[in-house]
Amino acid sequence: MASLRFASPRLRNYFKENYIPQVCEALLCGLLATCPEDPLKYLEEMIIAIMENGLESLLWDICIDPSMKPKIRRLSETYLEQLFGLDDQLMTPELMIKACTFYTGRLLKTHFCIWRETMTPRTNEVEILAEQMERAREYDNFRLQKCVFHHWHSYVKHQKEQRKDILQRIQQIIYCRRLVTILIKWRDKAKQKYKKREDELMLKHELQFKKWKSKVKVNVNAKEESISPEHCVSEVSLISEIPEFDISEFPKRALLQIFSNLSLRDVVICSQVSRSWLLMTQMSSLWNGIDFSTVKNIITDKYIVSILQRWRLNVLRLNFHGCLLRLKTLRSVSLCRNLQELNVSDCPTLTDESMRYISESCSGVLYLNLSNTTITNRTMRLLPRHFHNLQNLSLAYCRKFTDKGLQYLNLGNGCHKLIYLDLSGCTQISVQGFRNIANSCTGIMHLTINDMPTLTDNCVKALVEKCHRITSVVFIGAPHISDCTFKALSNCDLRKIRFEGNKRITDECFKLIDQNYPNINHIYMADCKGITDGSLKSLSPLKQLTVLNLANCVRIGDMGLKQFLDGPASKKIRELNLSNCIYLSDASIAKLSECCSNLNYLSLRNCEHLTDLGVEHIVNIFSLVSVDLSGTDITNEGLMILSRHRKLKELSLSECDKITDVGIQLFCKGSPILEHLDVSYCPQLSDDIIKALAIYCISLTSLSIAGCPKITDTGMEMLSAKCHYLHILDVSGCILLTDQMLEDLKMGCKQLRILKMQYCRLISMLNV
Repeated sequence: MASLRFASPRLRNYFKENYIPQVCEALLCGLLATCPEDPLKYLEEMIIAIMENGLESLLWDICIDPSMKPKIRRLSETYLEQLFGLDDQLMTPELMIKACTFYTGRLLKTHFCIWRETMTPRTNEVEILAEQMERAREYDNFRLQKCVFHHWHSYVKHQKEQRKDILQRIQQIIYCRRLVTILIKWRDKAKQKYKKREDELMLKHELQFKKWKSKVKVNVNAKEESISPEHCVSEVSLISEIPEFDISEFPKRALLQIFSNLSLRDVVICSQVSRSWLLMTQMSSLWNGIDFSTVKNIITDKYIVSILQRWRLNVLRLNFHGCLLRLKTLRSVSLCRNLQELNVSDCPTLTDESMRYISESCSGVLYLNLSNTTITNRTMRLLPRHFHNLQNLSLAYCRKFTDKGLQYLNLGNGCHKLIYLDLSGCTQISVQGFRNIANSCTGIMHLTINDMPTLTDNCVKALVEKCHRITSVVFIGAPHISDCTFKALSNCDLRKIRFEGNKRITDECFKLIDQNYPNINHIYMADCKGITDGSLKSLSPLKQLTVLNLANCVRIGDMGLKQFLDGPASKKIRELNLSNCIYLSDASIAKLSECCSNLNYLSLRNCEHLTDLGVEHIVNIFSLVSVDLSGTDITNEGLMILSRHRKLKELSLSECDKITDVGIQLFCKGSPILEHLDVSYCPQLSDDIIKALAIYCISLTSLSIAGCPKITDTGMEMLSAKCHYLHILDVSGCILLTDQMLEDLKMGCKQLRILKMQYCRLISMLNV
């Protein structure tokens, strides 16, 4: 049966329901594709496989091996539907004949129409050509107009832009001209104001100097002869009168603030002025702290005992530094049972017996300074028994106690609250002694051991075994300390390190600092010759660093400082000391001004390569208040540049040979708040700088003009007349000064505390 197209519907449904065409197709396709040697056995296996998989998932290529499956596109459910006549929707031969006939006729019609149009001659060709030519002319005219319009538009646009640029340039010229006019007027007005201020200052200076001379003349005449009332009044009238005012009318709080700044001697003198002044000096809060060290050469033991007896309930702080006291006087300290701070350093008469009386009565002491006394192990035994709250202890230069005395610190309640310990100069302490301290005082945070040539790395290791809270160490004069000490301190959170004069510390130490102490803020490594640029590179990541002192570290140069400033450490640095770092130049200062915006104190002493160019960069550090440029190559031009800073309070220019009076005068004009000036050993300076200081820098508190041989009594007279706040003055080597200077200073500088005048040969010893 070739086709089932005309078979009964029942037979056709039977074929469809049982998937007979699909089964036959799959088997036939498998035979055709694989060509097996045993077709019957192959058909048997494939039929079993079809039965296992089910007829629903039957595909035409299920019997073909995957590697042999042909890549053809399916057109219908099965190819045998057409073979068996089951595809009702497929194209029949009759329909194919009709479709082919229609397509052929359509194609013939299209080609015939095209042939007919081609072969038929055009009757209106001239008209069509004329129409096309007209359209071409219109199009050409349109293109020409468009091109002309485009050029015209570009020209107009360019002209507008050109006019706009010209207008902007004209406006800019007018604006600049206006600014120039304003600046010229402002400059002229500023010059006038500056000149007026200069004239007023000069006039004020001359008037005050005239009054000063009149006052000096009155005093001289008063010494030589008795002065008539009329003459006295005429002379004194030149001096401004001071209105009378009773200080007792001040509030009690203000009086306490005033008298608290006076020494014990001044308070006693004030109490003898009048009854009201005596009452003012009897305020109990004024006697909370008594400093006997300032009057140790004039006060008697009897007076000390009477003061302690009277104010025993109010006394909290006592200072007997350097006082030569009797045992009875020291016993009277035991009357002050509320005592919290006691300083008996450098008291040669202090003994273990006197400390026994003090310790039994004053158990609340928090601060105890026994430095440079003759105490022994007996006193060391008393400390843990009675001073249970002791926090600050200084045993510096006490050489009569031993390691056993340090072992006593663990007796009783012990000194477990001790925070600060000073063992400077105690060379008798061995490694065992430091181990005893570690067992007794585990809470130590601040450790000071200066002038200790016997201090070694093993001593520090023994101490750090149990003292893990140490935050600051000071080892000045300990030459045997090395990098191993910093390895031992790695368990501590150090915030402050201070070394000086150590040759065994190298760059490896600073690598340990970077790794173990990220919160350190104070590094003092002066005169450590082993430090190089690599150390500064290691310090650059420290974000909390505020103080860095590398004075006399002569191997540091521009490269190391640049690497340090490139890191975050430069952001918070406030104090930087690079004295005697001779390889630093102006390039380092330029980098410094860019990175250190919070720098307050800068020392570049003896940096020989620093010039006026570096000073230009220093001016850009606006937070700066103190600069040391001693021993540099700075000139008057550099001082003129430095005067633009206007915020400097301290300036040191010692041994700057190129500086003259002109440079100092220019600087003083721009530094009205200057408080400290050191121009020692600048031989070109004369009295003109003293005049400039007297006119512009009347707030000066410290002045050094040592080694300036041109300074005379005339200059010192002007200084005495105007600079009344002067506390420290050094005129050593000013060979032209005479006794007149002392008289002037005595009258004008009443707050002067320190006066140095070595090698002043014209000053007699009677006036010294």
